[in-house]
Amino acid sequence: MNEKKDKGILSGSLWRAILLFALPIAAGNMLQQLFNTADVAIVGKFAGKEALAAVGSNGSIINLLLNLFIGISVGANVVISRYIGEGNEERVSRAAHTAVVVSVISGIVVMILGLILAKPMLVMMNSPDDVIDLAALYLRIYFCGMPFMMLYNFSAAILRSRGDTKRPLICLAVSGVINVILNLVFVINFHMSVAGVALATVIANAVSAALVFYFLTQEKGALKIEWSKLRIDKSILVEFACIGIPSGLQGAVFSASNIFVQSSLNSLGSSYMAGSSAALNFEFYVYHLMSGFSQATVTFTSQNYGAGNYRRCRSVAKWCLFLGVGFGSVLVTAMMLLRGSMVYVFTDDAIVAEIAVVRMMYILPFIMVNSMSDILSGSMRGVGHSMVPALITIGGVCGVRLIWIYTVFEKIKSFEILMMIYPVSWVITAIGIIGAYFVIRKKELMR
Repeated sequence: MNEKKDKGILSGSLWRAILLFALPIAAGNMLQQLFNTADVAIVGKFAGKEALAAVGSNGSIINLLLNLFIGISVGANVVISRYIGEGNEERVSRAAHTAVVVSVISGIVVMILGLILAKPMLVMMNSPDDVIDLAALYLRIYFCGMPFMMLYNFSAAILRSRGDTKRPLICLAVSGVINVILNLVFVINFHMSVAGVALATVIANAVSAALVFYFLTQEKGALKIEWSKLRIDKSILVEFACIGIPSGLQGAVFSASNIFVQSSLNSLGSSYMAGSSAALNFEFYVYHLMSGFSQATVTFTSQNYGAGNYRRCRSVAKWCLFLGVGFGSVLVTAMMLLRGSMVYVFTDDAIVAEIAVVRMMYILPFIMVNSMSDILSGSMRGVGHSMVPALITIGGVCGVRLIWIYTVFEKIKSFEILMMIYPVSWVITAIGIIGAYFVIRKKELMR
């Protein structure tokens, strides 16, 4: 397996290897977000602010149901990377086949839950009458594509575990182009509004899943997927779960807290929902850029930990922080300088645009604090400590946001007060994550 694993992960220039690994992931994520931005822009321009609010306000519900299983894909990445570092080809193969089967089962479970819970959760979130039916329709169609989305995420995690970030990028590029074309056709030509955007997303996800799965079937060596070997290895599934479930719970609780935030936002009306949805797109670009570096942290740390390269594990965290924060800060600065004109990509409504600018002003300057926490959490997961960052995030993010909503926002019900919930919770969480990182670093990486 040497020809597969030595991509600078275990030896050579670390900063260069991190960039070669992280930037394709970031580019793929940001490219996908660009296509999602096109979704929002098309419905905002051609279907009105209610459709914009319906499409843009569903992220917390989608992520709540997705994140637990996406966390297991993180566990698969960690486990497979560690076996690659150890040179254990048999376990690599069994883990890869287990991951594929789990992805399909997970996707079906999320699809069923989404179809059942879509409307009740929107009601619980106080979605306005002029938005709720459109939002429910969007969600139900969107969740029909969950098996494809989960297959893509797990399959991409398998490829990334040995350093291949380029082919997942190719899959996203192809599916994204298809997504935009179908959006234009469905929304403008057939006037399908949010249903057209959701259907285009489902078809695009099916294409990306088919492509990345095809690449795995054409692999050489232990990562090659063969139909006859597709089965769940219980011992490996337990390993996935030990790393992935805490990570997934962290993401799910994070999303649950955002549901309470979204519910509070919904109470302010559809203009605030639409403006917030527009601004959220810019935040996603930063999240996706930094995700490349947090995923690099997980994969590089896991392989080097498996190989016993503890000093290199420590360097991974330093370089990912330095490079990630550097690239992220440049992007945030550009967005802040251009914020006044960028929001009009999504809407011609001056009130909605003004609300979007307010959100950008309150959140973008602090967003790197959250990204630093993600990178350090990735380092802890890479050495097998997934529960610690999960618990800190649950307390620091979910706990703080719930307290803020039912105390500060309850007394001063303004959009600006609600937006302050993000930087406050990020700073408190970051303090806990940094402290935990140094404790685990001393325990696991100072040998």
